[in-house]
Amino acid sequence: MINAGSYVQIHKIILHPLERSAQVPMDTKAVPLEMFVKGFLLNDADLNDFVQIKTVTNRMEQGTLINITPNHKHNFGDFVPEVVQLSKMIKAFMDGDDC
Repeated sequence: MINAGSYVQIHKIILHPLERSAQVPMDTKAVPLEMFVKGFLLNDADLNDFVQIKTVTNRMEQGTLINITPNHKHNFGDFVPEVVQLSKMIKAFMDGDDC
């Protein structure tokens, strides 16, 4: 049981594939338009329950409870050695040195 007030993430289908606009590319149109929202659980619930949350901007949303205390999983990709060389070249150029 997840207590009311817990920080959670919900999932919701906004548009099913057949409801997507005709202007959307076919590969995009083949999948649903989904929404993932984080906020505070308003009532006690279990994972996969249909719940209501209140976001940090005080917006009310409903959806399927998919995560408890969600964290950020993004990054800026793999290390690119060329960027270090470019950085050195730009600093040298700005200092007036020959590259």
